[in-house]
Amino acid sequence: MLHRLMASHNWLKTLGAAALLAIVGQGQAADYTEPLKLGTTAAFAPPLEAAVNVAEKQGLKVELIEFSDWIAPNVSLAHGDIDVNYFQHIPFLENAKKEGGYNLVPYAPGVINNVGLYSKRYKNLSELPEGAQVAIANDPVNGGRGLQLLQKAGLITLKPGVSHKATLADITANPKHLKIIELEAVQLVRAYEDVDLVQGYPAYIRLAGTFDPYSALLFDGLDHPEYIIQFVIRPDHADDPRLRKFVDIYQHSPEVRAALDKAHGTLYQPGWENRTAGTGS
Repeated sequence: MLHRLMASHNWLKTLGAAALLAIVGQGQAADYTEPLKLGTTAAFAPPLEAAVNVAEKQGLKVELIEFSDWIAPNVSLAHGDIDVNYFQHIPFLENAKKEGGYNLVPYAPGVINNVGLYSKRYKNLSELPEGAQVAIANDPVNGGRGLQLLQKAGLITLKPGVSHKATLADITANPKHLKIIELEAVQLVRAYEDVDLVQGYPAYIRLAGTFDPYSALLFDGLDHPEYIIQFVIRPDHADDPRLRKFVDIYQHSPEVRAALDKAHGTLYQPGWENRTAGTGS
């Protein structure tokens, strides 16, 4: 079952630290009496819906609740309105924990997605003109990821060692005097029509259907285990047998793998199959 919720603007950013995948004790009977409430965002919903259908056939009811931004899923989880969310990587989680003070922890790895630089107007990064408008994410972590991608493209230089924590203040060289615009990450697909270059998330691009998610002028690659999307919970739910069951279905069901392939194409990788995935950054 899928519910879509619009986020309230006065909800605060949240997040937490790291934890390992919980293991239910031997001989303990699984309690599937209450439905598992799982919060997510649009880009991740289709494969989760496939997992929900498989779970129902195996006696586990799951309510999938879709949020419209990247703040509400953590607030809802911290307040106990949902049992788990799935939309964020660990750097995002750590930043939200720092800002909001919520006690949330990663439970198990999901997938890692490519992020790219896209342009409707230019076919090559070298064609970008002086003063070109470039849109990146406005949250501290994904904005930093966008800046790292611009540095990889040779368009800017950042202070050494800033990694995903980079901000506009960390730019030490901008030879083309790019005008960098910060937007909410879920709005970047729309910016494709209006700016010269945009940081893009293929899953959201595919969902919008407005341009080719494979058309990026540059991708950041899948060799960044810190960006693996995580199932995130409150620590007191670490022994919930419903979680263990659902994550096992998500990671190992052929139906879910087919849904992941359809949703992400070749622009993703299962994080649980990556030896460096884990739950740490």
